[in-house]
Amino acid sequence: MEKNHQQVWQAVKFTLFSISAGLIQMGSFALLELFVPYYWLAYLPSLVLSVLWNFTLNRRYTFKSAANVPVAMAKVAGFYLVFTPLSTYLGQVAAEAGTNDFIVFVVTMLANFVLEFLFCKWVVYRGRENTLP
Repeated sequence: MEKNHQQVWQAVKFTLFSISAGLIQMGSFALLELFVPYYWLAYLPSLVLSVLWNFTLNRRYTFKSAANVPVAMAKVAGFYLVFTPLSTYLGQVAAEAGTNDFIVFVVTMLANFVLEFLFCKWVVYRGRENTLP
């Protein structure tokens, strides 16, 4: 029972930190959207800001991992080496097809949220959770 409680609390913390990262991403995206002509020029910098924020908080407080930071960050970077081009391309296609940029943005953020949690849980911090002193 304790393990289930811990996993639920972990998901709640990841969600809350992801919401804060999402607010950073939305704010920077909205600001950049005012000044740049292409969806991807607003999307990429806002994504990088949110990833750095989310990684830092979740490593320390959600997964409580003492895993080697450069290795953990390299794994997250690997996730984003796949996710970013795919989401950027599909987002640009959807935007050019007439879908509102903010709808594309929110759908992409939701996909990112779910996929990143699973990737962190089962790849980045697997066997290294709750190892911080």
